[in-house]
Amino acid sequence: MQAVLEDLATAPITEPLRATLTFLAKVTKHYGEVNADDVRPLIALGVTRAQIEDALNVCFAFNVITRLADTFEFEVGPQSAFDVGAKSLLTRGYRL
Repeated sequence: MQAVLEDLATAPITEPLRATLTFLAKVTKHYGEVNADDVRPLIALGVTRAQIEDALNVCFAFNVITRLADTFEFEVGPQSAFDVGAKSLLTRGYRL
């Protein structure tokens, strides 16, 4: 994960994941400019429609949360709260 955060282009991850993360970065930063041409490379690399939708759903949720937190100046909790949340996500994943 640290390598991805430092440099997505050289991080030791699969190309489908790299393409998906690049796509999500564009969705986040340039959402008005995203179109079908941005999705085609993902599909060509074998990323399924369901995987793209899942990635977009998670991206959307975090973008909304981040924007609301910034707007309302939410305070960030202690590291222990993040640790509990991470453990839950690693155990259960993103399920409703």
